[in-house]
Amino acid sequence: MKRKNNIYEEMCSSENIRIAYMNARKGKLHYSDVQKIDSNTDYYVEKLRQMLSGGHFSTSNYQVIQKHTGSKVRIIHKLPFFPDRIVHHCIVQVVQKMWISSLIRDTYSTIPGRGIHDGVKRIKKAMNDTEGTRYCLKIDVKKYYPSIDPDILKSIVRKKIKDTKMLALIDNIIDSSEGIPIGNYLSQWFGNLYLNYFDHYCKQQLKCKYYYRYCDDVVILSESKEFLHGVLIAMNHYLESELHLSINENYQIFPVDSRGVDFLGYRFFHGYTLVRKRIVTKMKRRLANKNANARRKSAGSYYGWLKHANAYRLTTKYIQNERTIRQTA
Repeated sequence: MKRKNNIYEEMCSSENIRIAYMNARKGKLHYSDVQKIDSNTDYYVEKLRQMLSGGHFSTSNYQVIQKHTGSKVRIIHKLPFFPDRIVHHCIVQVVQKMWISSLIRDTYSTIPGRGIHDGVKRIKKAMNDTEGTRYCLKIDVKKYYPSIDPDILKSIVRKKIKDTKMLALIDNIIDSSEGIPIGNYLSQWFGNLYLNYFDHYCKQQLKCKYYYRYCDDVVILSESKEFLHGVLIAMNHYLESELHLSINENYQIFPVDSRGVDFLGYRFFHGYTLVRKRIVTKMKRRLANKNANARRKSAGSYYGWLKHANAYRLTTKYIQNERTIRQTA
């Protein structure tokens, strides 16, 4: 696809802003900012349109939050809902089609219609080739988002966009913090784009037939352990030389049947699939809640995980009764 020009005006049109707002507000109806905009939507849509069309938008100051996920501590950068988060949606709505067209089929983070369970189906299908998936290489990138080089990211963005106004707006967002901040809606897309040409390198140059990526987590399946060791060396060289990134030291190469492929919240074996132990533990804890409504809500959510795995006993013991109660209530 050729580089796109003349997309800035489309991005800051009233129609695009209104759609962006409706998308940005999903799941956030309790936000005071959302309630304020809901009370006079036309006014705020027009205000943002004038801000963008006049070139007056600049990224706001971040609120920095520490979020504990298991043993990890993540630094989350939070922007105001208005105007920043709406602007991010405005941008994505006019560029996502061309960005998606450049991505390989087996990358799943952020992309509409390609969520976790799409990846699960694809990997389960690959597992039918027992000989071709005997071994697994599993890697992730060290401190991925903070390590993204802004100049390299800008050059990648320019491979698809040449509209100078749009590029100036995206550059402003990229330059608004050190690295790429976790928490921005656009950061999810930047994270996907940054490894896009690395994906193509692995698929086309290294000939990795079974290659899957979710954000910076990568799984490669092969019939040969020696092939995967060679791929690991080549991948590390590419990441360091082209993207200024490095692979975490906890990379693994192992026989699939001995431990399963832990990816996307599941453990994949030849012939069956299990839900990751951490998710099962969390499910049991939530379903021990004394509040019946909370249990039913959790049961519906975790059923969505279990139905994609070989989890008959878990479903029968922990989910079936709650779902029956919910359906007959």
